Amino acid sequence: MNRELLDAINLLEEEKGISREVLLDSIRQSLEQACKAHFGKSDNIDVDIDEETGDFSVTAQKEVVTEVIDPALQVTVEQAKLLDPSAEEGDIISIDINSREFGRIATQNAKNVILQRIREEERNAVYNQYNSKVHQLVTGAVSRIQGKTYIINLGKADALLNENEQVPGERFRINDRVKVYVVEVRNMTKGPKILVSRTHPELVRKLFESEVAEVADGTVEIMNISREAGSRSKISVATHDPDVDPVGACVGVNGSRVNAVVAELRGEKIDIIAWDENPAILIENALSPAKVISVLADPDERSAKVIVPDYQLSLAIGKEGQNARLAARLTGYRIDIKSETQARESGEFDEMFADDSYEELPYGEYEEYGETTYDE
Repeated sequence: MNRELLDAINLLEEEKGISREVLLDSIRQSLEQACKAHFGKSDNIDVDIDEETGDFSVTAQKEVVTEVIDPALQVTVEQAKLLDPSAEEGDIISIDINSREFGRIATQNAKNVILQRIREEERNAVYNQYNSKVHQLVTGAVSRIQGKTYIINLGKADALLNENEQVPGERFRINDRVKVYVVEVRNMTKGPKILVSRTHPELVRKLFESEVAEVADGTVEIMNISREAGSRSKISVATHDPDVDPVGACVGVNGSRVNAVVAELRGEKIDIIAWDENPAILIENALSPAKVISVLADPDERSAKVIVPDYQLSLAIGKEGQNARLAARLTGYRIDIKSETQARESGEFDEMFADDSYEELPYGEYEEYGETTYDE
């Protein structure tokens, strides 16, 4: 081994992310493998490599005997004395092995050991790199399309955006830049298999972390997310800093921050609401943009009864029940919504205000709590 090979090792370490120690160890293994192929065994072989100069030596530990039975493990007294005049029968001496004497097959096997180890370590390095990005946001480019699956190039590896992780109606072309959420990384024999998503609710959180400094540093916390990908998302936000408006921080000046997230999600609507430890207030906020007359929440049953003005009923429920459904997922409560007329006719209106076992939010306090809906 010479200086040029050491330079090659340094280059592999830099480009492939394979440690110098691993590469040198693979060379040791290859020399041991060559000895085994040449001599039939390598148990008594020592390989020493100078990591500074690249020089190496291969020696065999052999027993000094009067009659040799196994040449790979034994040497005669006469031969031993040529190397060490003090050698006696029963001694163990080190004999230098000239690796140039190895045959073509042994040399090829040694080469294969090195290449195989490099490939294995390269796969492991790529796997470790992307395994550390699980549950993180990454950016890649669409490199090819296989059936209904997009192949996203992330730099050193490709990721799979399967059909079930794609937003309905969202289409990409080759070379389109796209942000995806890493769901899972599997260590496969042909390299890491990276599964990514555009529908995962946590994608919304990561996008806000990238756009909103207060979310990234923890000043504003996203408490929960409910999402119907491609259509609408609701997020609840809170802060322990009384000088920070969590909703306003996520919205940004003239909606700049939330609009950047909406643009990345190709126009998906986002409702940002203020989280509150009072479930009645939280549910009222979650039903935004609908106004609410009263919310009676039962924390034990995780259920709530909501009364809204007659003209707000369809808005509170939403198209095909979407607004109410997202609010229920966001709060973790089963929500029963009725108009004021329906509640009065059923007698629930008077019962709700008379029942002290529930927490209620009287109509008129709506404007006190912040909630904003943005569309691109």
